[in-house]
Amino acid sequence: MLELQYELESKAAKCYATIDIANTFFSIPLAAECRPQFAFTWRGVQYTWNRLPQGWKHSPTICHGLIQATLEKSKAPEHLQYINDIIVWKDTATEVFEKEKKIIQILLEAGFAVKKSKVKGPAREIQFLGVKWQDGRRQIPTDVINKITAMTPPTDKKETQASLSAISF
Repeated sequence: MLELQYELESKAAKCYATIDIANTFFSIPLAAECRPQFAFTWRGVQYTWNRLPQGWKHSPTICHGLIQATLEKSKAPEHLQYINDIIVWKDTATEVFEKEKKIIQILLEAGFAVKKSKVKGPAREIQFLGVKWQDGRRQIPTDVINKITAMTPPTDKKETQASLSAISF
């Protein structure tokens, strides 16, 4: 993820937009021959997943790869992607809007769902993967800074773990 941040920082953009694909894992069907691997029994009844399950350890990798392949195949405009989160950038809101529109069109045509509420921008300042971006620079979001400054220093292992968890570390 740090590599994505360095890449985005190198673009020194003035405007950004983000796209978060809705219910991504459940948009990806499992091949019929793979479904028995995802069978489970609950209260005496056997069930089988027919979509990519969210808790499976390989789901993020498969999801990322499918979205990446879809966007590459359709010659999507320059963007960065982390699993189901996508960011586009450019110097003007109009340019960003056009890139964003093209990527959304590609995703919809491929069968992915994109909720309007999950699309942010174009904006001069945007949050992507927990980091605030403005003028080509990343910053710690204000709410995270406020959480950190409001915390009392931990005195034992349990408090240290709680402190790290509170700042999503």
